[in-house]
Amino acid sequence: MKLLFNAVIKFILGLILVGTLLFVPAGSFAYVGAWLFIALLFLPMLILGIILFIRSPELLAKRLDVKEKQNTQKGVVAIAALLFLCGFVVAGLDFRFGWSHVPSVVTVIASAVLLVSYALYGEVMRENAYLSRTIKVQEGQKVVDTGLYKIVRHPMYAVTVWLFLAIPIVLGSWWSFLCFLPYVAVIVVRIINEEKLLTQELEGYKDYKKRVKYRLIPFVW
Repeated sequence: MKLLFNAVIKFILGLILVGTLLFVPAGSFAYVGAWLFIALLFLPMLILGIILFIRSPELLAKRLDVKEKQNTQKGVVAIAALLFLCGFVVAGLDFRFGWSHVPSVVTVIASAVLLVSYALYGEVMRENAYLSRTIKVQEGQKVVDTGLYKIVRHPMYAVTVWLFLAIPIVLGSWWSFLCFLPYVAVIVVRIINEEKLLTQELEGYKDYKKRVKYRLIPFVW
């Protein structure tokens, strides 16, 4: 019951926060892009949360824990939060003042990318029961090298990059896209720091790095 209460509260607070950051700067509830984004993000999130609560409450608890202990990761989380804050506010202002024009077909493509990315996000969680929101090596943790982990070493981050870069386009704002773009660099810093820890503390990770050469994007990095 404590886990359920925690999950429901965080879901509701997240919904309120995102709605506030979008609709207040927009000055209107007629912001169709905002409603579309909220539906595309929070409905799958609700479904995934219910599935995790029923089938893997331990993993759900890990995903709800956002308290980083390492200074580098604390900085990464803070910068990412600032980027999202700016991105949502700028998107709302963009709607109010009409700075951008995103063609409908581009919005549809971005919406599809967001949904596919979230589906892959769920698949990664199915493959890796050790996933948490914080960087740490858990007791009994083993290297996962199946599924998407055969392609890149950090499929979760690879998926979230596509997901988050689709968000401002769904919201209909090119200026917001510029706010979200530095998130890629933030993820790179997070991965480099995380791999140092995994290499030192997770048995078999050195060999895994030899088998799977790319961190984020196949044949690139």
